[in-house]
Amino acid sequence: MILLDTHVWIWWVHGDERLGVRLVKSLEQHESQGLGVSVISCWEVAKLVEYGRLDLPCPVQEWFEQALNYPGIRLLELTPQIAFESTCLPGDFHRDPADQIIVATARIHNIPLATMDTKILAYTHIETLLLS
Repeated sequence: MILLDTHVWIWWVHGDERLGVRLVKSLEQHESQGLGVSVISCWEVAKLVEYGRLDLPCPVQEWFEQALNYPGIRLLELTPQIAFESTCLPGDFHRDPADQIIVATARIHNIPLATMDTKILAYTHIETLLLS
């Protein structure tokens, strides 16, 4: 299984070309093993819609129903262990709580994270996928 950062999940569901050929092939290869989505990504999507920073083709709840049933998608819960890990990530990680939870989720599940977030890509304490 691999973990999708929120923007990668959105782009995957929408077929966005910003994913790049290599990442699309990697996601397709991992569908059968699972494409994890942290529950915090649902919150992020809802907040982006609330703030007018993300336009979806349908109401957000309907989008969740479709996006969470996309091939290979597995919703990963926020557990107490992930919550704790997010507060004590090794090294110097930025203070965005959603990113902290996503990174902690990847660490606890010991899975790579698919992201294009430069702050996360610069963090050496998780495995990320080659994106270009």
